[in-house]
Amino acid sequence: MSKEKISILTLGCSKNTVDSERLASQLKFNKLNLVSEAEDADTVIINTCGFIDAAKEESVNTILEASELKKRGDIKKLIVAGCLSERYMDELKSEMPDVDSFHGTEDYEGILRQFGGNLKNELLGERELSESKHYAYLKISEGCDNPCSFCAIPLMRGKHNTKSIDSLVDESKRLADKGVKELIIIGQDTTDYGKELYGKRVLADLLNKLSDVNGIEWIRLLYAYPSHFPEDVMKVIADNPKLCSYIDMPLQHISDKVLKSMRRGITKRRTIELIDKLKGTIPNLTLRTTFIVGYPAETSAEFNELCDFIRQTEFDRIGVFNYSVEENTPSFLLGDPVGADEKEERKSTIMELQSKISLKKNQKLIGTEQKVIVDGIEGDYYIGRTTRDAPEVDGEVLIKSEKVLEIGNFYGVKIYDCNEYDLFGNLK
Repeated sequence: MSKEKISILTLGCSKNTVDSERLASQLKFNKLNLVSEAEDADTVIINTCGFIDAAKEESVNTILEASELKKRGDIKKLIVAGCLSERYMDELKSEMPDVDSFHGTEDYEGILRQFGGNLKNELLGERELSESKHYAYLKISEGCDNPCSFCAIPLMRGKHNTKSIDSLVDESKRLADKGVKELIIIGQDTTDYGKELYGKRVLADLLNKLSDVNGIEWIRLLYAYPSHFPEDVMKVIADNPKLCSYIDMPLQHISDKVLKSMRRGITKRRTIELIDKLKGTIPNLTLRTTFIVGYPAETSAEFNELCDFIRQTEFDRIGVFNYSVEENTPSFLLGDPVGADEKEERKSTIMELQSKISLKKNQKLIGTEQKVIVDGIEGDYYIGRTTRDAPEVDGEVLIKSEKVLEIGNFYGVKIYDCNEYDLFGNLK
């Protein structure tokens, strides 16, 4: 069996991170030599993203850069996997002859064969943690059944497919044994969890079962689809102390005209009613969402309506994407009438609006004590997060402490200052 040094380079979202961690575990159990840096490797595996134009461009550029390394003899083999490869495999094969092999999103077996290895089916839940040792993403399902007009994910990831509660509890126990204290629940649509396996949506049952795992202290819910948000999940988050009062729920827009064209299955009125119910049920809820600007049906009127909605709702966290035309999606036929400059201007407008909202919310936390998990050290500060913050996408707590703090431990921190997105605190 090959003993060459192998490096995995992961692009895109947290779901890709989980796939790479599972692949790394398979490589390790096949006694293959994993290294963290591409420059130290004989073989580079690139796990690509194909979600929107910017992500596709990054993936293509990364492949081309690695191809140059191969031409110079710095690496011997280049393997491309993931969403971009799944979606555009034939085109990539013809345009990138320096790549040794292309693989889809979960073709672990095909990749292992490149090194004379074998897929260990009994170890598919095992992972080599790459992001941290104290938090981990838990992918509870794969694929998506929602008909959103702009989204190519079903083309790359297929239909919704739930993992069993027992398998996810077992995976969580293994993660806890590795020192993980925070589980971040992900999937293309987490609110659909269980429907095809158990005949109904059972996300609330799963969350309760996960909260029983010893060592897990925080559980955070991401990628919740608004049109069928389960009411029993609201109660679990409100009542279970291990569930962070935090929901990431991508709304994408608020205009009825745009929502209908996007095929989101929800109206403005129902969206507002859902948000009101979430805030009324879950004390101190942190609500994160994402919006798309520049969708073909979005004129200045619909964009202004979106801005008014953001002002009125005062979300805790917002992310914004520029609309990207995706082949073979229903919205492809609508063209791309909003120019790139206009999209950027609309995005900047929303982010400037949100920065003022975020600053106001952070200022209200000055003088309070927060439970903070420490993620690392940067310069003179320890960097941590409250229950209000998911890693990588939200704000941070910058802590000055003469006492040595342990990465991955929780501490009581008193907040004394803030900026638009981050808090500053002292150890209590």
